Amino acid sequence: MKNTDTLPDGELEIMQIVWDQEPPVSRSIIEEAVNRKKHLAPTTILTFLTRLCTRGFLQVDHRGRTNYYTPLVSRKEYLARESRRMLDRLYGGSLSAFAVSLSDSGITKKELEELREMLEADTL
Repeated sequence: MKNTDTLPDGELEIMQIVWDQEPPVSRSIIEEAVNRKKHLAPTTILTFLTRLCTRGFLQVDHRGRTNYYTPLVSRKEYLARESRRMLDRLYGGSLSAFAVSLSDSGITKKELEELREMLEADTL
């Protein structure tokens, strides 16, 4: 069964890197991508990877001295779940309250038109 937890920022950053690569992704590729943004100790990255495996987000394949990681939860699945959770938590599940909030946030007419077109095309 796939995990339904919300990921902390550090683990989400690791998952974003894994999702951006063709699986399986080696630990060295993950470390290199993380360190382009900010420096984290290899042990910290390994801790994040281990947690993600334990929680059911990643699968690890040990090949010699190298670990390769494959996502068990897709980006699309995770984002859909988190979007629903946010809608429920912040707006009581009300899509209209969310739409009003978007409008109040300064969303442009062009952005609203793009959203309308996506909804009509059912490409979301």
